[in-house]
This record gives sequence, C-alpha cells and structure tokens, in this order.
Amino acid sequence: MARLRRPFTEWPPMATLGRSGSEALAARFARALARELRAVGINLDYAPVLDIHTNPDNPVIGDRALADDAEGVARFARAIIRALQEEGIAACGKHFPGHGDTSSDSHHELPVLDHGRDRFEAVELVPFRAAVEEDVACIMTAHVLVPAYDADRPATLSRRLVDAVLKKQLGYQGLVISDDLAMKAVSAHWELGAAMVAALAAGCDAVLLCDPKPDEQAAALEAVIHAVEARELPLARVEDALARQQRVKARFLDPRRATAAPDAGEVIGCAEHLAIAEEMAAFRSFTRKGT
Repeated sequence: MARLRRPFTEWPPMATLGRSGSEALAARFARALARELRAVGINLDYAPVLDIHTNPDNPVIGDRALADDAEGVARFARAIIRALQEEGIAACGKHFPGHGDTSSDSHHELPVLDHGRDRFEAVELVPFRAAVEEDVACIMTAHVLVPAYDADRPATLSRRLVDAVLKKQLGYQGLVISDDLAMKAVSAHWELGAAMVAALAAGCDAVLLCDPKPDEQAAALEAVIHAVEARELPLARVEDALARQQRVKARFLDPRRATAAPDAGEVIGCAEHLAIAEEMAAFRSFTRKGT
C-alpha cells in the first residue's frame, strides 16, 4: 500500500491507528484500502506490520508499527487482518519473529535480537499469535539473527524458527513468505541460490527475489531444482509449500470476487477514503496520556 501514490488514497503511517485507540478506525481504513486494491486487481497486501516499536532508535520500522506495546499491536492487527480478508484481500503479517527492537536495518546488514526466549514469548510473538488466530493468509519472515533460537542462521533461513516456532509451536497453517533475499542481511553472507534453498528448507513456502536480475533469479531457481534432485531439499517440503500456496489461492482467487470488484474510478481516492485518511492523520503527533 505504501507503493501506491495518487490518484490512490495516500494513507498516513500505521502508528496513527495505534495512537487513535480506535479499532473501528483501523477496520474502516483496512476496508477502504482493500476496496482500492481490489479495484485494480490486487488480492495480496504485505500488511499489517506486526513488529512492536519498542526501540525508538530502530532505523527501519518506526511509525510503520501499529503501537509500542505487544497487546496494542495485536489488537489493531486483528482488526486490519479481519477487515482486509473479509473484503477479499489476503493479508500478510510481518516480520516474524519481530523486527521492532533492532538497532540496524536488514536492508543493509544483519540485525541481532539478543533477547531470551521468555522475552520473545511475552512480547515479540504476541502479535503473531493473534494473527495466526485470525487465520492470516500469509506471514513474512525477518532477516534477523536470534541467538536464543539459532545462533547461526537468520530467521528466514532457520528451521528452528520458521518450522519449529511459527508452524509447529504457533500452529500456523498458512503461507510463509520470506522477505527479499537480495537484502544485505542475507545476500552479504549467503549466495542467492543457497539462501533460497535454505529458506525453503527452513519452512518458507515462497521467497521474494526483488532485485530485477533475471540471470540471478534463474540461477537461484536452478539451485532449488538441483537441491531437490540431490535430495538436499526434501520433495515433501516442496509439496507442503505448494499445498499451502494452493490453499491461499483457493481462498482469495474466487472468480465471484473478481466480478464484484468495484469500479476503479469510483473507488480510488474517493471522498470517503480521503476522509478516513484525514481522520487518521489527526493522530500523527497525538500522545496518549501516561506516555
């Protein structure tokens, strides 16, 4: 949604929703956003951010976060996920297991979250549990190193986090998508093909390769094929990933929704949506009592 500029409605930062204290406003925002996306044929949005803004010096999350406390993020995330998906847009919670308390940007280097497991259970994982309970269509992994779970591999490449924690412990049955593997947190340490194989082996069901270099993308795909042929990447893991993708597509590629899509000219940037954005913007600098 951050990539779509006028004539689309340009939405204020998500922190405004947390500051408003209104889950109803969050739901109205999400429904309006969903209608604009559906009007141009988009059925997946990489939102909401489930990271908690616990570190004011975080260079990458900032006001993208819904709140600075776990329960606040969970409450508003539930409202957004529910509204988006009721309107036919697959939601994607990110970035598992949490990117809110980092002091570096994974686009440029590998952040380390040096908290114990008890802290993750009590804080970072709370919004992800809520998202799982709301049957969120997708969850995106973070390129962060969490030594309490895996001292060697960032979350995206870690079976101990993606498979053991997200899928087994939290019981997530949806689609797990990696963040962009071209980000320096991964690409500075792992060759792209090896990273792609490792992400799939860890439990990612789809990977993002956003750097538009066809030769590198083709080589990464070849690496996956060779890994399956060599039985380094179990065929059962690939089949599970495909099954998860098919379940999400079955939910959100409903031809009846396509025929019911609103007319773009009547929906994009309409007065109702602009009024919601203006209502959100009123909370840009609002400070809650006691903070």
